[in-house]
Amino acid sequence: MAIDWSRLNIDPVALQAQIDQLGEVGAGPEGLYRPVYGEAWIEAMDLLDGWFADAGLVRRRDPMGSLIGRVEGTAPERVVLVGSHVDTVRMGGRYDGALGVLAGLASVRALLSAFGPPRKTLEVIGLCEEEGSRFPAPFWGSRGICGRIGRDEADLLLDGEGVSIGEAMRAVGLTPERIPDAKRHDIDAFFELHIEQGPVLENEHVDLGIPHTITGLRQIRVTVSGRQDHAGTTPMDLRLDPVVATADMIGRIAAAARTRGRPAVATIGFIGVLPGAVNVVAQEVSFTVDTRHSDADLRRRLIADIEQTVDEVGRLHGVKTEITILTDHEPVPLDDSLRSVLRDAATEESLSYLEIASGAGHDSQVFAQHVPTAMVFVPSQSGRSHTPEEHTPIEQVIPGIRTLSRALHHLAYAK
Repeated sequence: MAIDWSRLNIDPVALQAQIDQLGEVGAGPEGLYRPVYGEAWIEAMDLLDGWFADAGLVRRRDPMGSLIGRVEGTAPERVVLVGSHVDTVRMGGRYDGALGVLAGLASVRALLSAFGPPRKTLEVIGLCEEEGSRFPAPFWGSRGICGRIGRDEADLLLDGEGVSIGEAMRAVGLTPERIPDAKRHDIDAFFELHIEQGPVLENEHVDLGIPHTITGLRQIRVTVSGRQDHAGTTPMDLRLDPVVATADMIGRIAAAARTRGRPAVATIGFIGVLPGAVNVVAQEVSFTVDTRHSDADLRRRLIADIEQTVDEVGRLHGVKTEITILTDHEPVPLDDSLRSVLRDAATEESLSYLEIASGAGHDSQVFAQHVPTAMVFVPSQSGRSHTPEEHTPIEQVIPGIRTLSRALHHLAYAK
């Protein structure tokens, strides 16, 4: 029997109101900041809890502190999960992560209203600590669900004030010793709607993105050591200047990524100079390189090019170099069958879509290594993200939610 999709009603005014209200939580003069287990994060999760209750969802907090709203199906032992996170980067915006939670809630509310209880259980989740902006613990909530948190991590991971993530958990009533209890075996699929966080969809004038891969990432710190000397009395040809060497390295690193073309990127995010005085030839420079590519082999080649560049330029300038790996993970492919469901859903909604790689990391990359996982991207206005200026007009959000709703129906109602 044909499904009457005209019954699926997603209220854009109500959704925009939620986006705006949640977007005020943790807002300051320079943007949003909702660090996990902090006051703003607690307020945001409590606000979501109320909206979950209004939608008729049964709510609980898992041992990590992630908020889960549940609609039990007629075959309740299997779960289709949808959601994202509400923690933010410093000086962040109101769409990254939070939109995915609100989109999941809007989808499930609309499905219940139109079609009644599902066959498989539907759950909406607001995950904790995706960004790693307070603790060096990105994907904390999703890693907990997937059983990927080490025994000592809660005590060893510290914020900038020396507070461990375990202490922060206890301060909000959570018990770090229960972290292993967060692991789940009942999830059949995970969906995450997200802003693209880049300009590709907008530039290509398409409605949606359906990511095929979440990019591989390596972050390194390069230390360049020279010789500290007087800026006025040391001739240029007798200097061992790490700043000049660093400038040469950075130009060549950027060129290595540019020549490989999209989606290769290499970003210099931090530069520190010692002693940092205007009249002193520096002793040392440290800088970071964030390298990303969605193809595993091409990622390795780009990394090799960068490491070779650092070595060769260092020797050319007579300075010492050291590379420290901060983060390193391979690209993560998303599930082919769920992507097919999303493609069909977008086509049925008469929407254009682009199959792309995600250049940013997401909780989906953790879930994808354990359960079938897929994502839907909606455009980011001017490609902005991780900034107070990030925005997606509501008329560009609703098509993504309708596509997500059809996919959830396929998994939780039809199958």
